[in-house]
Order: sequence, then C-alpha cells, then structure tokens
Amino acid sequence: MDAIRADSIVKQFGNVRALDGVTLEVAAGELFFLLGASGCGKTTLLRCIAGLETPTSGTISFGDRDVTKLPPHKREAAMVFQSYALWPHLSVEKNVAFGLEERKIDKGEIKRRVGEALELVHLAGLGDRGIDQLSGGQQQRVALARALVVRPKCLLLDEPLSNLDAKLRIEMRREIRRIVKEGGLTAVYVTHDQEEALSMADRMAVMNRGRIEQVGTAEDVYRNPHTAFVSGFIGETNLLKGRVIEVRGEFAMVETASGPLVGRVTKTEWLPTGGEEVILSVRPEAWQVDAGTGENGLVGKITERSYLGQRIQYVVETPAGPQQVVELNPNVVRDPGETAVKLSARHGDVAVLQA
Repeated sequence: MDAIRADSIVKQFGNVRALDGVTLEVAAGELFFLLGASGCGKTTLLRCIAGLETPTSGTISFGDRDVTKLPPHKREAAMVFQSYALWPHLSVEKNVAFGLEERKIDKGEIKRRVGEALELVHLAGLGDRGIDQLSGGQQQRVALARALVVRPKCLLLDEPLSNLDAKLRIEMRREIRRIVKEGGLTAVYVTHDQEEALSMADRMAVMNRGRIEQVGTAEDVYRNPHTAFVSGFIGETNLLKGRVIEVRGEFAMVETASGPLVGRVTKTEWLPTGGEEVILSVRPEAWQVDAGTGENGLVGKITERSYLGQRIQYVVETPAGPQQVVELNPNVVRDPGETAVKLSARHGDVAVLQA
C-alpha cells in the first residue's frame, strides 16, 4: 500500500477551472472519501490521481514516486467505475482475468489469482456465469474483483454504488470497506452521498467549486463544520444569521432574530470579534423540545410534521426562521399549529461559523 499525495493541483478545461490548487494527502491503508455536489471537482481529482487526466499544474505522488506523468497502467492503481464497465460477452471469470491477460501473466497464475479475487468478493463458484445472469450487486462485485486481481497498491472508486437500490447499497458499503481493509489497500472513493461517506470513511474531504473546504473524520466534519457549506452539505442543519455580542474562549454569544444564542467556534484558526456577523448551525437532533428556553432557547410554532418510524421530524417557525427539529421519542406526537413550542440546544451543539 502507498500513501497518495496531490500537491497544488490545478486542472483547467478551456475557461473552466475544475480544480483550483488542491492539496491533499491520503495515508497508506486509508479509506478516504472525496465528497461534494456534482461539478465540485471530485471526479476530476480522482481521474488525475488515476492518470486518466493530466493536471494543468501540480504533482501527484504515490509514496515516494512522482507519478504525475506516468500512464495509468504504470501507477499500480486500479479504478472501479460507476458504470462497472464489464464486458457483456465474457464470463465472470474472463472479465476478472482480463487485466492479468493483458499483462501476459502465466495461465496457471491467472486461474489462481482470479479464484482468490472471486472468493474475496464472495463470488466463488460463479466464474462460468455470464454478466447478464448476475444481479446489480453481483456485477459490482465482479468490477471490484477485476480491480483487485491485479494487486493494486491503490484502489480508486468513482460513485460505485449509485446504480444500486437502497438496501443493496447498504450491504455493499460494508463489503467494500471489508475488502479494502482485508486487502491492505489505500482507497480513494468519490461520492455525493453524505450517508455513504459518514458510514464508511476513515477520513473525508468535502469539496466545493474545485477546492477543498474541510478534511477530517466523519464525526469531526459532522460535529465541527468549518463553513456553512460543509455544515449544510453533511447531513441536515438549521442555519441562523446573527451578530456576535461577546466571545469567551471558544464560545461566542450571538444575537439572533429570536434572541441571544451561545455557540462553539468550530474552526480553530478563526475567532470572531464583537459585532461581527456570523452564521449559527444547529443540527435538527440538537434541538430539545420543551426543555426550557434559558440562555439558548427559541420559541416557535409547529408548521409541519413528518413521521419517520423511530423518530418524528417537525418544522418549527421561529422569528429566526424555520427550524427542523428531530424528536427522538415518537410516542409523543405534536400537531401542526401548536404554538409556544420551546426549543433549546446545548452550547456545544451550536456551531459558530464565518458568514
């Protein structure tokens, strides 16, 4: 396995700058996610790492090797595409063996390695089947086996689960993580699916308009967003505008349209000053209902209710704007139209962000 480093990567397509000075390091053996909306540059960055695109400027390194100008087949990386890109006229075994045959590997060695790869992805015994005889999940496993059989040091995955149904996506998340860890691979995984990234990633980079907004573990990015974009993109959140009244250590008191709220500054290299305009981010599950307003409270009116099984989600209209609220006790049901509903959040659950 190799660490991967992208240093000051710029990629220009005519007048469009798809990547704008991206620097990123993926540790050896890490399952790392590139996360962002369509057009943010995540797939372009992955293709630069794979060698399918050449950066306009900057360098790509695998371990100590500068691979910026190396063709894909010399990088010891394998890629799994969104479309799987399987050969429909070849059997499962022949699809998996294709890369080894291109490398002129001995037939006996090919047979052994194909068997190992199919076993790793739980497809042992299906080598003689045609691709059209497989389910979507099985086809995805064939694509993984084909990538793994060449024994890459790095595995690159471009939205590999987007064509699967919801139940199968959840199953394949576990399988891909298992395969990466058992195979001792360094993996870079592109997705726009926040839940996928939160459930699988060792670390992730959230991208926006060709730049990286934040890098961290799933919990760190979710709990400590550095920007309003990250806070809004990773999971659901409520954003409130306000102006700083005072700052005490890592906490700031902020005046909002609903009164003062105290929150925690989550970006360590920034500290707001008195009078500065800021944005507060409060996750729906951070709001407590009827827990008293106190120093960190809002009062509002319920306008919507959504039953979600183990929880109920409400929309509460407040002077600071509508707030999404998750009530984790579905046995207590409130009706739309209920007024004077009290919301409160702990100081540490309110993120103070730059406006």
